[in-house]
Amino acid sequence: MRTIEVLGSGCANCRRLEANAREAVTIAGVEAEVLHVTDPGDIVARGVMSTPGLVIDGRVVSAGRIPNAADIARWLTTEA
Repeated sequence: MRTIEVLGSGCANCRRLEANAREAVTIAGVEAEVLHVTDPGDIVARGVMSTPGLVIDGRVVSAGRIPNAADIARWLTTEA
């Protein structure tokens, strides 16, 4: 099972990224858990200085922008 983490305070952009990540799981047809990390210390510890951030299986794949569901789905299937 893949682990997807959305890093951010819970603002509208973070919620939109989380929705895109959930849609990407469906598009990619993979089994994944989507988590939302809101603790600023945890976010900074991962090296993300601009939110929202997106982490797939412990690797930061995006920060400071909102990738679309198709891009996230591609990351989920090509980086398995």
